[in-house]
Amino acid sequence: MEIRAYDPGDADGLWACKRAFELGLGSGTGGEEKAEKYAGKLTESYRAEWFDWVDRCTDEGPRSITVAVDETGEAEGDENDDEVVGYVFVLPESMGFIWDSAVLNEIYVDPDYRGEGVGDDLMDAALEVAAVQDLPLDRIVLDVDPENARAKAFYDRYGFEHWGELVAREL
Repeated sequence: MEIRAYDPGDADGLWACKRAFELGLGSGTGGEEKAEKYAGKLTESYRAEWFDWVDRCTDEGPRSITVAVDETGEAEGDENDDEVVGYVFVLPESMGFIWDSAVLNEIYVDPDYRGEGVGDDLMDAALEVAAVQDLPLDRIVLDVDPENARAKAFYDRYGFEHWGELVAREL
């Protein structure tokens, strides 16, 4: 397994992981309505806008996105030798002022690779990226759905603690 900075040549694999991340949020942590909302946003237009944002973030911070790549060619449906099987997205330093902290935006590992240390490798990469950011508070924050027990246990293992509460409303 190779853990490295995202490269635009990884776009198809990154998008496959992003789709799985979003669909998992929708179906795994809510009812049918939430699943439909998350699935419904994954249009070609959303993909283009998301990759524009990925490009802006990685232009500012090349390690904003770190990918886990299976180099064995054993990933399911793998037509190439290398397959992106996970990623972590840490917002660039300039966006950290949203929370006065480094922001772990997303982390995802393909279910076939969970429990093999890939998530740990990605989290270690995220913490390295965050540690060099110059922000008012020396911390990293993330949003985790309280219904996602597996993710919460993973973050607990890394010492993440409850810090406030995020609330939302429809626009």
